[in-house]
Amino acid sequence: MIWIPRPSQLADEVYEVVLRVTVTATLGEETAFLCEVQQAGIFSVAGIEGTQLAHCLGAYCPNILFPYARECITSLVSRGTFPQLNLAPVNFDALFMNYLQQQAEGEGAAPHQDA
Repeated sequence: MIWIPRPSQLADEVYEVVLRVTVTATLGEETAFLCEVQQAGIFSVAGIEGTQLAHCLGAYCPNILFPYARECITSLVSRGTFPQLNLAPVNFDALFMNYLQQQAEGEGAAPHQDA
């Protein structure tokens, strides 16, 4: 599952965006492994407001963070002597649009995707 909590504003035009990626492998009803990574980034965003700022923090910034989280997950799984794991690319633009649609319908949860 991929989950993006709401960004935190640290200062004027400075935001922290956290991307949480959880991978669970099961064998029947037994959990073989559970790997969770939180990849954070500090972003300086100037000159945009409103919906453009929300899109930048909710889609563009997570898109920058994802390769680092994916590398960390892959490394942790292989170091645990499990078979190689490759996470598929994520369309954060579609995920963010889905989030906006859910918000419009009254379901205001943070963006997430089951991977």
